[in-house]
Amino acid sequence: MQFKWLKWAQQIKSVAQKGLLYSKNPHQIEDYQLLRNIAAEIISSHTQIEQSEILDLLIKEIGYPTPKVGVSAAVFADDKILLVKERSDGLWSLPGGFAEVGESPGEVAVRETFEESGYQTRPIKLLAVYDNNNSKHGHTPFLQGLYKLIFQCEMIGGSVTTSIETEDVEFFAEDNIPQLSIRKVTPTQINQIFEHYRNPDLPTDFD
Repeated sequence: MQFKWLKWAQQIKSVAQKGLLYSKNPHQIEDYQLLRNIAAEIISSHTQIEQSEILDLLIKEIGYPTPKVGVSAAVFADDKILLVKERSDGLWSLPGGFAEVGESPGEVAVRETFEESGYQTRPIKLLAVYDNNNSKHGHTPFLQGLYKLIFQCEMIGGSVTTSIETEDVEFFAEDNIPQLSIRKVTPTQINQIFEHYRNPDLPTDFD
């Protein structure tokens, strides 16, 4: 398994966060705070990030620990898939982003597609629910944990428009996929999305 140290740190952090949420005993609270510090130290020792910076991030996370939720859209035209080029790393991904409170997952897919590409769409099928921290997907791990929902969306209007997050927008054939931003989508996942496109009766992928 890749990044065992991160999985261990995430588990320690999760235990500490739950303990700090429910415990009233001051001695137990100190123990949970120590666990949180240990998680920050583990992460810092394997990255270029200062322990104090990581600890500050962990302290800001309150409530019961659950994964974040990201939503992406798979939009096709002429047997090609829509990808956007990220300004952050110069690589390509499906349009998408974190779910917002007050929006349904399908609404997030529509909004993110419009904001990042300029195209208006409507969701027609949930293709996949992936755990980004599952090592089989090959993603860059996400500290808090991340579930990614991928919707197939039908284009209904709009035109190419870049954004503060995207510097280019293009449709690509399956045999001509550019270098992908692995933290957001992997080549294997793109291949599976094309399988769904060719075979609409395939069930939703998960895990």
